[in-house]
Amino acid sequence: MTDATTTETPAPASATEEAQQRPAEGLTVRTLETSSLGDRTYVVHDGEAALVIDPQRDIDRVLEVLEADGVRLTHVFETHIHNDYVTGGLALAQATGAAYLVNGEDEVSFDRTPIADGEVVEVGDRMRVRAIATPGHTFTHLSYALSVDGPDGEEPYAVFTGGSLLYGATGRPDLLGEEHTDALVRHQHASAHKLAEQLPDEAEVYPTHGFGSFCSATQSEATASTIGEEKRSNPVLTQDEETYVRELLDGLGAWPAYYVHMGPANAAGPSAPDLSPVQEADATELRRRIDAGEWVVDLRNRKAFAAGHAPGAFNFGLDGAFSTYLGWLIEWGTAVTLLGETAEDVATAQRELVRIGIDRPAAQATGGPQDWTDGDLGSFPTATFADLAQVRHHRDVVVLDVRRADEYEGAAIAGAVNIPIHELPRRVGEVPAGEVWVHCASGYRASVAASFVAAAGRTPVAVDDSFENAEKLGLHLVRPEGDTTDPTDGADGPDV
Repeated sequence: MTDATTTETPAPASATEEAQQRPAEGLTVRTLETSSLGDRTYVVHDGEAALVIDPQRDIDRVLEVLEADGVRLTHVFETHIHNDYVTGGLALAQATGAAYLVNGEDEVSFDRTPIADGEVVEVGDRMRVRAIATPGHTFTHLSYALSVDGPDGEEPYAVFTGGSLLYGATGRPDLLGEEHTDALVRHQHASAHKLAEQLPDEAEVYPTHGFGSFCSATQSEATASTIGEEKRSNPVLTQDEETYVRELLDGLGAWPAYYVHMGPANAAGPSAPDLSPVQEADATELRRRIDAGEWVVDLRNRKAFAAGHAPGAFNFGLDGAFSTYLGWLIEWGTAVTLLGETAEDVATAQRELVRIGIDRPAAQATGGPQDWTDGDLGSFPTATFADLAQVRHHRDVVVLDVRRADEYEGAAIAGAVNIPIHELPRRVGEVPAGEVWVHCASGYRASVAASFVAAAGRTPVAVDDSFENAEKLGLHLVRPEGDTTDPTDGADGPDV
């Protein structure tokens, strides 16, 4: 493959990282991963002119790649009005003087260069980008086919598919409302076949979603693909329309609540974020904020949090899908204070939050839990499914399963109470009385949930273990009749 991956970091991407090229075309494709959201941004150039597809809000990562490669950005393309993150497209175009290309049918509040199905845009002297209408994820979704001048004339090279054709999957069709889902899922099937018919098998596929993003209808482990590979393996291209529609809709689960705020934010034209440090808070100030109902968020890993934390703080560790779950659970507009061991940890969290439209934390504190409270530390035990199996032989305990409903319905521990993690903040009072053992599919969500249970005055036990061990260790699992699927398929989405 041609892409050199620039991994997500709290600071901008490294300026010294070397890009890889396909010598025949002389093109460079840079992939900027935003792993916490399961998305990718692409920087493509021929050594002189560059284009960017679907940039995230923190555009300094893109600017550093452009500077490191010594190229000039001329065009920024959006595949669609995104629902899972705040775009950096407008700010990037304004910072560089590049044209900002957005579907002319999208209703937006800013000046853009409108683009339509079939339109071809020349980028530099050698690259051409053709817009292809691919509705399905949204009604106005566009994919972009890239061709390049070669020794035998214009050669198709790749297609940037946004939330249309993904690796082994497609973008989900239900984010615009239930009333549009049937029409969109059928559009999605037709759009995928349109791409397969118009592009050669060797054309590389570069989607924006599909790497843990809840914008993907299903999850895949693939990191690269071509049109030919997708034709052989992607259900949207191997199944008839009715089978695809039925199976995709049957498999859809819940999606993050913060998504409803992303479309309006992106249509309004987001500005560049302010990533400067926020004010420091001492233990007294942190206590005041917790007592006022604000969110004080401990960024440390779940083992450290369980061992000791400021009472009333919530645990969203940076080692998982921090921004996805915080954005999903929080009541929009609630003030957030960040607790990190280092200033770098807080900066990382701040960067992740601006990507979903939480622009400025109320405050921050660094150090450790002993610095964040004037009183006793809170704590709770952690355990494994083996421990749970053993304890259930001796006494009754409450098993709280915080996986999504679709996961729970696939396989669950007999007698477990299911309150999905995204419903727990408003339903924590429904947790039955008794000793509460909290589990998910891998441990991340269990720790988040345990922190809410603890903040409500209970003492939970957080099961820090893989759900696949539950059956191996003698815990009786209940499944739908005839279901033989792996209960861990889909697991925790991007937090694994």
